[in-house]
Amino acid sequence: MKKLGFGAMRLPVLDSDGATIDVKQLTKMVDLFLEHGFTYFDTSYVYHGGESEKILKQVLVDRYPRSAYTITTKSPLFLVESKQDFFRIFQEQLERLGTDYVDYYWLHAVNGEMYQKVQRLGLVEELMKLKEEGKAKHIGFSYHDSPELLDKILTDHPEFEYVQLQLNYFDWDSPYVASRECYEVCKKHGKLVVVMEPVKGGGLVKLPESLEDILKSCNRNLSVASWGIRYAASLDHVFMVLSGMSNMEQMEDNISYMEDFHPLNDKETAAIQEVAHGLRQNMAYKPEDFKEAEKLCPKHIGIVKIAQMLNDHKKMNNYTNTCIYYEPYLGNAGKAADCDGCGKCMTANGCLDIPAMLKEADETITHF
Repeated sequence: MKKLGFGAMRLPVLDSDGATIDVKQLTKMVDLFLEHGFTYFDTSYVYHGGESEKILKQVLVDRYPRSAYTITTKSPLFLVESKQDFFRIFQEQLERLGTDYVDYYWLHAVNGEMYQKVQRLGLVEELMKLKEEGKAKHIGFSYHDSPELLDKILTDHPEFEYVQLQLNYFDWDSPYVASRECYEVCKKHGKLVVVMEPVKGGGLVKLPESLEDILKSCNRNLSVASWGIRYAASLDHVFMVLSGMSNMEQMEDNISYMEDFHPLNDKETAAIQEVAHGLRQNMAYKPEDFKEAEKLCPKHIGIVKIAQMLNDHKKMNNYTNTCIYYEPYLGNAGKAADCDGCGKCMTANGCLDIPAMLKEADETITHF
């Protein structure tokens, strides 16, 4: 199977608010995708306000034989409160998609809180039932939390076959996304990885000119986006790299280098590493500057971690899903919203307006 998957989370739309999917353009994109030998489509119960699965039925399932494609969709754990919910929603998904089975069925957006629910409701066992009945050919989960928790989950449940990770060269050494460490955990357990956010929601599509030049010095014919996708696809335990293609231009570009995929060579790998290092320079805040202030905070706010996340959010032009990691990464520490502006933290470093930084974080990285 070719390593490029069609992520149905950012489909082409006809309006600025993204409510109306451009079915005509999407149909052409699906046709071109399949024509070039790609087969993997990734959707979920909630993408495009619940319309993504329905649209795939219209443009894919109703128009092609079932053997021509593979579909992944996901159980929305945040909406599941019982086993009955789990099976009801799964049946609804089959009806939306117009198919008797899905090729891959994931638990969606697993983190510490969601894993407690999975354990409490016995949902891994229910996933296994779907697999045994042939309604889900393969099972796994998408993940947003620490490497330590991931190791525990895969130790508790070796039944899982795949893990979907946020993985890209910017997040590879991130202290909270921890792409590299999570990937290594999957390798340790012998689990293949499906990659989401290989270009970090578009943040790695347009780079500073000096960093783009580093990539162009290796190959001027490749788009900036291609480097993120090829970086992820070059990892040996990566099974599939998802791209949320929103127009035909993006589709054609991805096909141009993924139809006959060649992993990064040593020179290209070095260029990517140089770009990743360059992106982490000149951040808005130096997290280490907040260590003493954090000790003085009566609300025990995780100021250092918040500064780290806010840095990444700003560096990626405010277009990231940092909010997904906000609660898991902070854990029991106080949140930005807990700041009452008492000013005690300011005595550690009076030149930093820490309450203002926390206010900015609360307004940006805590929600989409």
